[in-house]
Amino acid sequence: MRRTLILSLIATFSLFAEKKPITPAEFAGAKSPFSPAMLVDGTLYVSGQIGRDLKTAEIPADFEQEVKLCLDNIGIILKAAGMKFSDVVSVTVYLTDMDLFAKMNGIYTTYFPEPRPARTTAGVSKLAAPKAHIEITVTARK
Repeated sequence: MRRTLILSLIATFSLFAEKKPITPAEFAGAKSPFSPAMLVDGTLYVSGQIGRDLKTAEIPADFEQEVKLCLDNIGIILKAAGMKFSDVVSVTVYLTDMDLFAKMNGIYTTYFPEPRPARTTAGVSKLAAPKAHIEITVTARK
């Protein structure tokens, strides 16, 4: 009986989990139908980020620069939440051309220290931004 009551209380409190949108100043001007990230009970859920320059909204023609911008944008969001790349526990990478995997991986490994987070990489036919070749989403926890 006591255990059932405790489990019921835990389930009830989890319904009231604190959700805090994370919108760094660099993202404030963007008109998106979603938050850059949500912090829920110490876990950060970062929306898919592309390699877009936050000032010009341009996606560079050079793929390696696009990957760096994508990861830099994620870094800005992590920092705004008081986290860093070493706090990331899971990553999902979407590529429009799987032949770019090795180039992406070469840059990716410079951002994520050992032990690296769990990761999924998927090939997709296209992304919401027509010029984008990569989109990355992460989950982080301190």
